[in-house]
Amino acid sequence: MYKAGLVGVTGYTGMELARILATHPQIELVCATSRQESGKKIEELYPFLRSYAVGSVVVSDYDAERMAKECDLVFLAVPHGTAMASAGELHAKAKELGKSLKIIDLSADFRIKNAEIFEQWYQIKHSETELLKKAVYGLFDLYEEDIKKADLIANPGCYPTASILGLYPALKNGIIQNDIIIDAKSGTSGAGRKAQVPTLFCEVHDNFRPYSIGGKHRHTPEIEQELSLIAQKEIFVSFNPHLLPIDRGILNTIYAPLAKDCTAEDIHGLYEEAYQNARFVRVLPLGRLPETRNVRGSLFCDIAVTVDKRTKKLIVTSAIDNLARGASMQAVANANLCLGLPLDTNISHAPVCP
Repeated sequence: MYKAGLVGVTGYTGMELARILATHPQIELVCATSRQESGKKIEELYPFLRSYAVGSVVVSDYDAERMAKECDLVFLAVPHGTAMASAGELHAKAKELGKSLKIIDLSADFRIKNAEIFEQWYQIKHSETELLKKAVYGLFDLYEEDIKKADLIANPGCYPTASILGLYPALKNGIIQNDIIIDAKSGTSGAGRKAQVPTLFCEVHDNFRPYSIGGKHRHTPEIEQELSLIAQKEIFVSFNPHLLPIDRGILNTIYAPLAKDCTAEDIHGLYEEAYQNARFVRVLPLGRLPETRNVRGSLFCDIAVTVDKRTKKLIVTSAIDNLARGASMQAVANANLCLGLPLDTNISHAPVCP
């Protein structure tokens, strides 16, 4: 049984991690941290975890030395900037102890390989540039073998996961041009658990609005980085997110001009071929479109392709659960891989519908 620590148990991603690990047969959560909730049991924070062993774990203040000693794996579910400092401390303590410690960071601190680009978009000085060089981007559909050998995994963002998986086969096969528009929508849990006016019930309910449009959203460089690696040339996207009046889920509609004359059947075949061995990507039959409820609470990414013959554009729609595939369940998938466990250990749940 592997011992896991969780830095930041009180956010939605921390909550979801605790829920998934509550029934994991090979990973036991033994340490969880929160400054504000220190001294409480996890079941006091999350009564739905009562009767599970994880519920009796007492939340404590963050102690890098203790975590490095007691854990084989640590999840960092803390804000940008905080995560890089914690990762650096944990890495140094593990090195002092002469032990291997796997770290999975759910923030953006190790996703963008160019520190200058990270600093430009996040307005935070990167303090762990040497560690950044060792980080592996944790999109297991593309980088499974690298993840298996990694000690530090940068868990992908939610919007980037849905965007990269949606565009991978098209870019890999060179069938679209470099003029991509990503029209993205997310449930309110993507904004975090901190109380703030824009995500209050009365602000979100019966409403639908864009935010950070026009090249302003911080997931843009992460998406462009990975798409450029796939295409083997520089890719730019117009990424424009919207807030849905739902708890969880992401739905992307992606528009790209076709670079060659392709039918929907041709492109659908390329997508099926690209994902034929991808356990958690479902390419939908032609004519069927993704819905957020069909992936809720699961690791699945549902993808559909449509060709607009009149404008010669490929339209890709993709749906994920932002807390599961877009964060915590993907983090557990990466934990499974780097610990030598089967990818789908305890995360092959069917979606929850309705």
